[in-house]
Amino acid sequence: MRDRAPSLLSQCSPVQQDWSAWLPAAKAEAFDTCVRQLELFYGMFSVSLNEALELRRIGKAVPSCRAIFLAPALCARLALPLEALLHTLGEHAKHFGVVPNTVPLDAANFRGYREQWTARMSDLLSRVLLTQRSQFLHKIDTLEEMVLSIRRNFHEVASDLGRGTSEEPTEDWRAIDNAHFDLNTCLRESIVVLKSFLVVLPNEQLSRFQKTINDHLLARYDEDPAARRRTVLIERE
Repeated sequence: MRDRAPSLLSQCSPVQQDWSAWLPAAKAEAFDTCVRQLELFYGMFSVSLNEALELRRIGKAVPSCRAIFLAPALCARLALPLEALLHTLGEHAKHFGVVPNTVPLDAANFRGYREQWTARMSDLLSRVLLTQRSQFLHKIDTLEEMVLSIRRNFHEVASDLGRGTSEEPTEDWRAIDNAHFDLNTCLRESIVVLKSFLVVLPNEQLSRFQKTINDHLLARYDEDPAARRRTVLIERE
């Protein structure tokens, strides 16, 4: 599931060209550092969740519930920095006028009903947004809301499964698997957006942007999201 970013792109689109574009050393380092850290968080979450899913598949109900009980914290460890990354991209674009290329979300890349519906609505709205800037900001906001929703729903469902209080365990395990897939899609979409953003980011703004991102990647995953978000806002130069 990890190498899906290129498959999300249309051939010969501006975003595909951004994905293939060369970055100067400083930007390449910023991109690689951010992606490497997010991939680490994703790997921890994915391995833990797949273990729980496999235990359930082979009929070990009690161990699977114990394993899934640990997953919400690992989900948050990925989702919170991802939310912060998306918020930072949006705020920087608003304040500094950075306008990256973007493409609408595709509902076919999601499994959950809510996520598919959100992607369809986002695609429809993007067709009436007249400027590239508004399309980019809309996609960023939609992805951030998706990640937040997936994180909260995952925590609720996985906690019920872990405590053995789920009223519909079969449906809840399916929802957990879908959330894993959809959070991974959001991660891949965010990585593609980050690359397009760095392509057009002025060199003199890189250090400010990179510091903000690094602060969030290294932040405690159980930190209050509202307090953390307030630190994302970037003042005009």
